[in-house]
Amino acid sequence: MARAALRWSLQDLAEAAKVHRNTITNFENERYAGSPDVLEAIQTALEAAGVEFIAENGGGAGVRLRKVEKAS
Repeated sequence: MARAALRWSLQDLAEAAKVHRNTITNFENERYAGSPDVLEAIQTALEAAGVEFIAENGGGAGVRLRKVEKAS
């Protein structure tokens, strides 16, 4: 969901996280759970692009884009 919200391709996320695009594909298709360092790299790249991760709160975990502050 985070990648879609940013309108990023697999290649965009792979480059931002410095991982192979097959790693992203396998993670998204649940064929690879991800090592801690790869998961951290992916999360860091997404957060740097403006994604906020929302913890489980009874309605399920999720993501949203950070609000952009308007210049006054």
